[in-house]
Order: sequence, then structure tokens, then C-alpha cells
Amino acid sequence: MTTALLTGSLHSFDVSTGVDGPGTRFVAFLAGCPLRCQYCHSPDTWHRRAGQPVTADDVMSEIARYERFVKVAGGGVTISGGEPLEQPGFVREILRRCKAKGLHTALDTSGFLGDRADDELLAATDLVLLDIKSGDPEAYRRVTGTGRMEPTVRFAHRLADRGIPIWVRFVLVPGLTDAEADVAAVAEIAAAVPTVERVEVLPFHRLGIHKYDALRLRFPLAGTPAPSPELLSRVHGQFRAHGLQVF
Repeated sequence: MTTALLTGSLHSFDVSTGVDGPGTRFVAFLAGCPLRCQYCHSPDTWHRRAGQPVTADDVMSEIARYERFVKVAGGGVTISGGEPLEQPGFVREILRRCKAKGLHTALDTSGFLGDRADDELLAATDLVLLDIKSGDPEAYRRVTGTGRMEPTVRFAHRLADRGIPIWVRFVLVPGLTDAEADVAAVAEIAAAVPTVERVEVLPFHRLGIHKYDALRLRFPLAGTPAPSPELLSRVHGQFRAHGLQVF
């Protein structure tokens, strides 16, 4: 094992319940992301240099402090970001070691860099939280600034071929991702992947705007409201109409 695979850039970690996979989870947020989503609430994770250099041993030592607690709470470890697949070798090593300890493992990713996840990494992954930004190629580019949706769709089907459960995440932003045709396209993508267990519709919020201010960046959606209850109800209904379990 090369030293490079055992070293990564860690932005932060947290212990959360109910938002990063099943049960109570240790969540490691890695630094670095190739996308610039308009609704991103963590611009402080965009660049690898924003994180602290750590070894796999460092991360596993931190996880060990919470290991018994998360096991008793029916949880595990989630690797998030940023985009964790910017550091696939490091992620593979952490997931592999967690799996060996009997910890449930989850990967939180946009799937844009899904081709970087090799079979060994996926073999150590129990669940993927897959952020589908949009179902329309042009809208996907508007949302992400640069990305293409094809890698995410390809990654989803690769996960299904391996029998890996998927929780789809979709951020609902009024005026950006709320078009009926766009939501229907996301629902069609999710419904075509047999291991999708649920869809989580995440309402847009502006809680990260202070981070943009601190970084002297303009938040592109500063004037955008949170989705109304009526909009949320309509979008939930669209996913349910495709036979999907929605939260």
C-alpha cells in the first residue's frame, strides 16, 4: 500500500443522526470538489487545500472513539465531502478498515467521479447516498456549473449491478430544480435503478450563506426562497407516482 493512498485531506468530522445514512453516524467530510453547485452550502470544502492533511490511521483513531456508540445506535461511518471520490484511494482505505471492524459504511457522492471508484472500494461500501442534481442535461450544467449527468447515471447502474443499496438525494430549489419535467426526469432515472431504496427531497436553504461572506464569494441564490409546502407536496407526489419511497 503506497503512502499516497493512506493520506488524504480532511475538512472536518461530525456525529449525526438521521441525515447521513441509517442510525447515528460518524461522518468524515473530505476536502475538494470538482462541481460548483449553485445551492452548495459548503463552499469551504471546494478546494483540497481547505482541509487538513491526515493519514488513514488518524481517521481510524478518531472513528475508534465513537465506534461502540455508533454500533449500539445502529449506525456506522459515512464518508462525505466535498466530493469524496476526488480522493478514491484514501476513501477505499478508510472504508475497507471500517468494514473490517464490522461498521456499516456509506459513501455520500454526486456520482460525477463514479468511474474513480474501483471494485475494491465498492466492495467495502454498504450504502451510497447519491445526489442527483437534475434529470435534464442542460439544467444539470446550470446547477453544477460544469458537470454532466451521464457519469452519475452510469454510476447508479454500476452500483445496482453490484447489489449496492442507494438512497437518492434531490435538492429542491425554487426556480432552479423545481420544473415538473426536470423532477419527472429525476424520478425516471431513480425508478430505473433497482437498488434505489428511497428518495430524499432536500428543501433548499440559505444556512451556508455566512460561509460565502467569510470567503468573500457571491452566493448565487441569495434571493431564492425555501420551497413552499405546496411545491414540496407536488414533488413528493411526482416521485411516488414512479413507485418510489420518498422522504
